[in-house]
This record gives sequence, structure tokens and C-alpha cells, in this order.
Amino acid sequence: MNDPQLNVGDIAALFDRARLRMARELRGLTQVQLAREVGSVTAASISQFENGHTKPAASTLRRLAVALRVPPSFFAAPARLPANDQANGFFRSLRSTSPRDRQQALAYVHLARELALELEKHVALPELNVPRIPIYEGKPLQPADIEQAAAQVRAHWNISRGPIRDVVRLLEINGIVVVRFRVGIEKVDAFCVDFPDRPVVALGADKGLRDRSRFDAAHELGHLVLHGISGKIGDKVTESQAHEFAAAFLMPSIDIKSELPRQLDWPAFLRLKAKWHVSLASLLVRAKTLGVMSEHTYAQGWKALSVRGWRKVEPGALGNPEAPVLLHRALELMETTGMSFADFINRSSLPEADVRTLLSRDISERPRVEL
Repeated sequence: MNDPQLNVGDIAALFDRARLRMARELRGLTQVQLAREVGSVTAASISQFENGHTKPAASTLRRLAVALRVPPSFFAAPARLPANDQANGFFRSLRSTSPRDRQQALAYVHLARELALELEKHVALPELNVPRIPIYEGKPLQPADIEQAAAQVRAHWNISRGPIRDVVRLLEINGIVVVRFRVGIEKVDAFCVDFPDRPVVALGADKGLRDRSRFDAAHELGHLVLHGISGKIGDKVTESQAHEFAAAFLMPSIDIKSELPRQLDWPAFLRLKAKWHVSLASLLVRAKTLGVMSEHTYAQGWKALSVRGWRKVEPGALGNPEAPVLLHRALELMETTGMSFADFINRSSLPEADVRTLLSRDISERPRVEL
């Protein structure tokens, strides 16, 4: 456990190279930029600190803490297993996101895991309960397999038939940490990291659409269920499978197939959107996937979405996105035991401003003008 009473010399002895890298990536800095900020070390020295070849002296540690806006004790190794260095995020597209943006987003997710594990010292979080349905190498996963996997998860979690009321709450109840954070990172969509102790799903804080956000959460669940640590990152097949899982999870064939229109009946689609809390585009794709709608009608429907501008802004707004509550409620419960937030931050040695960023509820949907 990090001890805020440790002096800088003790912290230097307990220096954890992974913590330095996490702090640097939280700030979106390269090793060269950090060296320039610190002013008395070279980029080569920073590299050696992060590779574990050398440790910074106490005086250097102080300057690193100031430059990176973390308490010096943040750099001391916590008394638990570190996160797997190979625990990468399932990002939608590696081409559309810069490595630095991905690294910064990943650093926040690593911090979310740290926050959850620190909270678990004081309160009991829901046990992790994610069924794993592995993909066997050499055996291509068929659409029917993905439909079955989604049905298995719904059965395992005792989800009643019909629409899921709150996807984010469902993930949290089953031990998955869900966060939204706004850190000025452009083009980083929702993603997840499958830490063995606490998987974390990060939902983009810039998406003010309830339907898209629910689909994002179900998509990331698909990665955890189907792909785990061994899945290929940014792979088109991997992403397509997670998309199919999300559709099957949110709109089970057994329930929705008989409700989907064969023709482009937009009032009917809007009623289904309001019932299932999914987008018109998702419903259109589901109608084609389940064989309700012909390829020709589907193509006409997709053209209509484009012509009407509905691919960007759909009619039938559903309200604000689902909000994660697990970390907030854990903190509130902890405070009833006599541990204040300030004491918790001090004991955990986590950077307070970044913890507050992770807990930010800064997401809303502006009222949309309906014409």
C-alpha cells in the first residue's frame, strides 16, 4: 500500500516504472517533452527510468512529480500485482486515432482500475461475473454462434425478455467498471481493457446520444465476452463480431424479429426505437440480418437515412446517455464509514484532479429541435 508518510528517499527506493509511464501518458507527453518540462533530465534518462534500467534520485523524483502534477508517493509501487503490460484497449480503428491519444485514454483507464482497487480496500464492489465464450483459433465464428453467445450472457445474468432497461448499470452490477471522461482527446471512441481483476469500459464523454451509447456499452461487453485478452486489437473481424454481439444482446431475435417491419415504415421504426432504445440505423441492420427485410429494401432504407440527414442526427431523441454510478456510490459508501474523500486521496496517492475527471458527470444532450 502506498503510504503518504513515506519520505521522498523511501519513494525513490520503491519507485515503480509503470507509474511514471502512466503519469506521463495521462499528461499526453512524450519522453522528450517530459524531459523539457522537468529541465534537469534527458529523454534518455526518462526512457531508462521507464524501462527499469535505473531509478530517479529523490531530487529528480520531486521534479517529476511537479511536472506531472501527481503526488511524489504516486511513484511508489502499490502492494498488489501490477496491471498486465499486455492489457491493451480494444479500439475501434487504429488508423483514426493517434498513438498518443490512445496512450492517454489507456492511462485514464489504468487509473480507473487503480481507483476501483483502492476503493475495494474500504468497500465491497460487485463481484466480477462476466461469462467468457472463447473464440477458438482456426474455427471461424459464425453469426449463429454470436447470437447464441449473446443469449447465453442474457440467460447467465437473468435478464428478462425484451429491452434492457440500463446497459451501463447491468455491466456495473456484474463487476465491470464503467467510466466516461472528457480529457480533450479527439477521435477516441468507446473502448475497453480486459484487466483480469477489474475490466474497465470507457465510454466517450462527447456522445450525447442514449441509443449510440447503449450500443457502445454492449459492443465493449462483446469484446470482453468473445475476445478477452487474446483478441486482435483494431481488427475488422474482431470489431464486426463485437457489433453483431451488441445487436443480438440489445435486440434478441426471439423478441424483436416479429416486430420488425419488412418495408420502410418509418413510424413503425420510430416506435421500435422508443421501445428498445436503439438507433434507427441499428434497427434497419437488424431487420436485414434477421432476414426480415430484403437487401434491396435495406439499401433503399440506408439511402433514405442519408438523404434525410438521419445518419448524423436521427429523429426520436431518447434523452441523456446512461450514467455510470458504481465509483460514485462506492465513494459515498466509503464516506459513511468515516473515510473522507480527502483522506482517501491522501492514502491512495492518486492524483486528485484526475480522479475527479474520471468521476465527472459532464455529459448531457442538448434539446433537439424536432421539425
